[in-house]
Amino acid sequence: MQLEQSLKKEMWLNEYIENALREDIGDGDHTSRACIPPDAVSTAKLLVKEPGVIAGVEVAEHIFQKVDKTSKITIFKKDGDDVSKGDIAFVVEANTRALLVAERLVLNTMQRMSGIATLSNRFLFEVEDLPVSILDTRKTTPNIRFLEKWAVRLGGCENYRFGLFDRIMIKDNHIKACGSIRKAIEQVEAYQEASNLDLPVTIEVANLMQLYEVLEVGSIQRIMFDNFELPLLKEGVAIVDKRYETEASGGINIHNVRKFALTGVDFISVGSLTHSAISMDMSLKIIS
Repeated sequence: MQLEQSLKKEMWLNEYIENALREDIGDGDHTSRACIPPDAVSTAKLLVKEPGVIAGVEVAEHIFQKVDKTSKITIFKKDGDDVSKGDIAFVVEANTRALLVAERLVLNTMQRMSGIATLSNRFLFEVEDLPVSILDTRKTTPNIRFLEKWAVRLGGCENYRFGLFDRIMIKDNHIKACGSIRKAIEQVEAYQEASNLDLPVTIEVANLMQLYEVLEVGSIQRIMFDNFELPLLKEGVAIVDKRYETEASGGINIHNVRKFALTGVDFISVGSLTHSAISMDMSLKIIS
């Protein structure tokens, strides 16, 4: 499984870098071609310009190797490290034209990933003494989900399902389209049996009436309390009484996440980890 995941990450990285370079380069970097000799070599540093958690260093290595196989990188801050303003994450030596081709892709990727890792780490800090896990969601940027979820892990939080294929999640629209909670759960159970699947099942509830209906039916692993006020959430968690995993979702931010965690839920899913993270400021400057 670990080898399979490693090969998949390698495939995703190669595809991401190739597509991003194709988008940026087009028929050539004409500015660098005009200004810089083809055999010129330069050294550049990645300068961190604000505090946070660094992420994307491994991706940067892959990018530099893609544009110049002779490039050499010296790493001072590895993925997941805390950084401060003025820190140098790495120094890279490469063909100058290749370095300038890679510059914006490296910065765009690392700034985005580092922003997500930093925000994830702030959420973790708020609840790290409590028995709760902070999860991301599918609210990610299309085509770079693997990078954003990677950054969440580097910040200390956890990934939920990667996509629609690795977990069953029965939400309000499924229940509405299906007709009832009971029908939705029973049809999921029949589908998994017919398809020889054994995926974990989460079901969303919007009120205590739906919660009691879920408890009556069973056959799920986790109950997601969607947009519950804190007193009702605490009551709902007590009603479940550890018979199933519990999760809080909706309206949760850095200012109230601890209050939600104190209700006793096992998991808190936070879409803002990926959809609202602010990129970290950094620059790549040639020094020689």
